[in-house]
This record gives sequence, structure tokens and C-alpha cells, in this order.
Amino acid sequence: MSALTRRSFLVTGIAVGATAGMPAVAHADPVPSLGPLRGDPFTLGVASGDPSHDGFVIWTRLAVQPLAEDGLGGMPDRPVTVQWEVSTDERFRRNVRRGTAQARPEWGHSVHVELDDLLSDREYWYRFRTGSHQSPVGRARTAPHPLSYGSGLTMAFVSCAQYEHGYFTSYRRLAEDRPDLVLHLGDYQYEYTRDTYTIPGGNIRHHEGPETETLANYRQRHAQYKADPDLQAAHAAACWSVVWDDHELDNNWADEVPERPDVPQPNFLARRAAAFRAYYENMPLRRTSVPRGIDMQLYRRIRWGQLANFHMLDTRQYRDDQGCGDGYSSCPEAVDPARSITGAEQEAWLIEGFHRSRARWDVLGQQVFFAQRDNNAGPAKITSQDAWDGYVASRERITRGWVDAGVRNAVVLTGDVHAHWASDLKLDYDDPTSATVGSELVATSISTGGNGADSDPATHPYLTINPHLKFYNNQRGYVLTRIDKEAITADFKVVPAVTAPGSPVHVKATFVIEDRVPGVQQTYLRPVDPSVTARTAGRDQIQETVDLETKRP
Repeated sequence: MSALTRRSFLVTGIAVGATAGMPAVAHADPVPSLGPLRGDPFTLGVASGDPSHDGFVIWTRLAVQPLAEDGLGGMPDRPVTVQWEVSTDERFRRNVRRGTAQARPEWGHSVHVELDDLLSDREYWYRFRTGSHQSPVGRARTAPHPLSYGSGLTMAFVSCAQYEHGYFTSYRRLAEDRPDLVLHLGDYQYEYTRDTYTIPGGNIRHHEGPETETLANYRQRHAQYKADPDLQAAHAAACWSVVWDDHELDNNWADEVPERPDVPQPNFLARRAAAFRAYYENMPLRRTSVPRGIDMQLYRRIRWGQLANFHMLDTRQYRDDQGCGDGYSSCPEAVDPARSITGAEQEAWLIEGFHRSRARWDVLGQQVFFAQRDNNAGPAKITSQDAWDGYVASRERITRGWVDAGVRNAVVLTGDVHAHWASDLKLDYDDPTSATVGSELVATSISTGGNGADSDPATHPYLTINPHLKFYNNQRGYVLTRIDKEAITADFKVVPAVTAPGSPVHVKATFVIEDRVPGVQQTYLRPVDPSVTARTAGRDQIQETVDLETKRP
């Protein structure tokens, strides 16, 4: 079998001038590396991403000194030749692809190899080598053939991993579950300098470097996160499909508007370009996502045969700025029909995708709370302006879009709010008797907010005020789903503590979404752990949630 097929190629660098924005091509003949590297360059691990029925992306980034302040990872200012290979067995006795790539300094010595012509619905293993150094082994799985449902899908989704707030134990436990696909829904890393964003009792670990503003800053911060062994294990376990939220750039940013528009920030667009470039360098993304200045194509579809379409959304790059500030309020701008959280082009792309879909499940992988979430028991509606509640017409157009398109099963997956939630989706949230038209599952944080606490979800006032909200838990963890033709089964998994490494994991609750039955149905709830002090119910608990979601002291 040939080392490179017609479309197996590398994206590592961008040529200047007329060819700017075009990916470089991998060649089978190696280019000399001009001497050995002084140390192991695979300190950031490996990753794969964006699977198709015949391939996926494999990624690594070379760094012999990952925390170097200049963001260059202690690498020489020259291209380095990297060999890669893909096998059908973990011990690499049956290799099916191999080739070489150039890890270039202008792209942080990152390597993105896009593979095709592999068998559908199959496991593969991959690794990299340069000189005498060999990377860890990663596992990936191709999607089923477009005309097949395949053998079912185990999918996990996660969000919000603040390095300083705790250990990434949930990533380790996720890796042990051996999912086929992982969706990361934003806040992969945080921009703050040391001890700017703290938890009670003080942070557990510390960021290196200043608040991220330059390309060097973002490269260093990504490297600090990527060097974490638990995160590396999760990346090596399965293909990931990633989208950002705000902290990959700046808290609560919106399009070209920074968090604090009242404070002059003449370099914000340069900061945005640097953050986007570093994000691409550090993620297993295809060449369609190579950034061009301050723009980066991140919304896209992952098709899992006839079983599921994953519509991965970008709710930051094109949104109108949050109305009435970023917090909770009763805001007239929230209902302005001209305002959008997705932008018109992405909204049209999504609704067209609904009309074209023939999948059993249409899943939106996105960042912020979708269902209405009123925190006021009185007549005034007080909602988060940073979530879809701040863009009511945008939410209604998209919800009506899947209803009008006849989507068989619409499911929204969400991160951001540092707690587990499950809810029914409606066109009219103010009428509890109105028809349920979809389902939302929300993953808590990996570590952001510290340990959190166990509690009885029935005591949370949000669930009383909003009867379409069905579940809440404020511990750390992730959601593990099993998707087949008949149902999606979602286990809300939690770890008791992130302030110490090695915590066990357990299922707090299980919800099922049945085929053609919109809405979530609880099938299991673990009793409150008496060894963990529950938060006080009532208004104090609402305020605690609001405080967590402001994300900055």
C-alpha cells in the first residue's frame, strides 16, 4: 500500500504571498532534520480528530521545553522531519499508512495529517517518530459508511478545564471509558495569569506566564495544558471534535468586542488572531480550519453514518455583543429579532443542514445554555445575557428550523455553566404545557470551580421556576452517551474531588432520549452522598450558580 494516497496530506505551514492560507503537502521522501533534537519532542502527546467514514486527522506538536516563555517549546528555528504511521493493531504489526511531514516553526512545530481511504467503522492506532524519539500511541475510529448505521456510538462530551482549579482526573476517567468520539464544547484552556481567577481556599495549581495576549503567550498556555498526563490520555483514547467558547481568547468576548469594551484595547484584534492561530496549532483540526488572520472556520459537520449528524457550532466569533452587560438581567435587547448568537451565515448553514439531514439523530455541539433558564420566581424574567436567553429570536429561528425541517430527533449538547443539567426544549417556554420539540444535555466542568458539591436536584430552585429543566448537579465530571437507533442513553458522570489527584468516578444520574420522543427521561439517580456537604437550597443556591457563571471575580 502506498505511503500517501491522493488525499492524505499534511497541514503544517502557510506560505506567504499569493499562496497564503493554503496547506503544505506531505511528501514520502524525508527532508533532513539537520541534527538530533536535544530532548524528547513529544512532551505534548498526540491527538486525532474530526473523523469521517474513511479517515481522520492525526496531530502532534513538538516541544522539548513545553513551558518556554517564547512559546517555541525549546525547538530550533527550522523545520523538523516527522515520520507517522497508522496501523490496525496497537502493536503496529499491520501498518496501513505511513509517511513523513515537516513540523515548521512558523506553525509552532505542529503536525496535522489528514488521512483517507481507510476502512469505515474501524479502530486504528497511530504514532509519530523523529530521530530516536517516538511518540505515545493514539487510538482513533472511523465513522460508519454514509449508508450504514454502524455498530452504535459511544460518545463523551466535556467542557471547562481550568488548570488552576484542580486536577484533570475526569479526562483520565473518560479515557478509561474508551469512547469512540469526544466532543469538547469550549473553555479548553483559560487565559488568566496566576491567581486571577481563584476558588475558595486557593488554587491547586498555577498558570505559567502572564494573561495570554500574544502568540507566544497562547502557545505557552496551550503547552502547559497539553503537558498534563490526564489530558494526554483522553486525547490518545479517541478522536476529538472541538469548538471554542470564550476563554480560548478572552472571557465573554463577542466577535470583535472584548470582555471590557469600555477599556481601550487597541490590540484586541491582534490578540484574537494570535489566539486563533495557537488554537489551530494545538488541535486536531482539518485544513478547512486553518485561520486567516482574525477569521477561522470552526463550525462544521461530523457525520456518523446514518446514525447521527453532529453540527458543531461557533457561538462566539459571529455573535452580537451581549445586551445589558454579560450577566443576569431582564434585558430588552434579548428579544430583539435582529440580534444573533450565530450570525446569519452560520444560522442559514445550520437550518439548511436540518433540511438535508436524513440522520436518526441531529446533534448540536455548542457552548452556552440553550433552554430558557429564568432565575426569578416572580413575574419578571431574569436570564443570562451570555447564553441563548440573550438571543431569544435566534434561538426561536433555529428551534423552528429543525421543527419545520422535520428533523427526527434534535438534541443540543452544551458546556460552559460548570454543572450538569438536562432539559426539554420548547418553542414556547412560557407555556409549560406546550409541546416539547427537542432535548438538551449539559456537561459540567472538568475542573472549573473546584470540587463543587453533591445535592438533591429536586431542591434546586431553577427546576421549580423552569419546569422544563429536569436535572441539576454541581460536581465535576463529564457526560458519557451511548447512541444507537432506538435511543441516546446519557450517563452524567462525576468525580467527588478535583483538588486531589486520582478521584474515582461514578454515575450521578442517567437520562434516556427515545427515538421520536423529544425530551429527557430520567432512569437513574444516585442518592446524595452524605460525606459531601450539600449547598444550601433556595436563593443562595441560585446566587452560587450565577457567581460561577460570571467566571471572573
